[in-house]
Amino acid sequence: MSELILDFERPIVELEKKIEDMRAYAAVENIDLEDEIKKLEIQLKKLMKETYTRLNRWQRVLLARHPQRPYSLDYIERIFTDFVELHGDRQFRDDPAIITGIAQLEGRSVVILGQQKGRTTKQKLHRNFGMMHPEGYRKALRFMKMAEKFKKPIIIFVDTPGAYPGLEAEERGQGEAIARNIFEMSHLGVPIIVVIIGEGASGGALGIGVGDRILMLENGWYSVISPEGCAAILWRDRAKAETAAEAMKVTAPDLIKLGVIDEVVEEPLGGAHRFPDQMADTMKQRLIHHLNELQVFSAADLIDQRIEKYSNMGFFKE
Repeated sequence: MSELILDFERPIVELEKKIEDMRAYAAVENIDLEDEIKKLEIQLKKLMKETYTRLNRWQRVLLARHPQRPYSLDYIERIFTDFVELHGDRQFRDDPAIITGIAQLEGRSVVILGQQKGRTTKQKLHRNFGMMHPEGYRKALRFMKMAEKFKKPIIIFVDTPGAYPGLEAEERGQGEAIARNIFEMSHLGVPIIVVIIGEGASGGALGIGVGDRILMLENGWYSVISPEGCAAILWRDRAKAETAAEAMKVTAPDLIKLGVIDEVVEEPLGGAHRFPDQMADTMKQRLIHHLNELQVFSAADLIDQRIEKYSNMGFFKE
């Protein structure tokens, strides 16, 4: 059980604690409380189903930010074998906010990119809270180009509160780096699968977010701006983030209807942070499924379909 307890999870945690205490008491006193425990477990299961199937958009945003939610490295360790991390953009430096490397997925060689936030204070500072600098986007592009050269599929894990907005990032061409990646990714002649595992905010996500298949975990969020940022602009009050999240339709069920993503990956009841192994198993099966579908297409077909996919998003009236 993680230390952070969200408000809507509190009744669940309290009931779990009650069951735990009852088991411990039964063991110490050597008495049979199994019937009472079973009744509480049935009550717990019902409560979890009622809670997690009725989450509003803001509650899903909070789950996407949960500090115990699996990050890219957690999935890499559970899903892939023989992972070798690669570093640097060959221009400025290595950006720890994004993991890049090669690995095996059920005997198939793939190139992996994944934004990494960090858990401890030291890790968060090292990873810059998952906010990439320009060299991070150039690092990502370097290895995506390598994947194309050696005809390897690309798997990308998106999880960021946004690209780093600092002065030094702007001095080194943050906007150009993101734009260049979007352009180049649209023309890569290998399969690209993007998975939004938590937060997908703004250009920070879009800079590595162009793909043939866009998957999104059930409790993730994906938008051009965070709910807090939207609330600050529209109402000059970040406290109205919940209202903004509802209006923006940032969640996976919203985005599948809008055609922005291709598949909602169901999370275990209670969220990915409670059952990371189960979540990784589900994701592995979905990745294999989509790779099998994409591998039959030629490079030219992949590029044509990708461009058509993004050209069909949105509409306008004159």
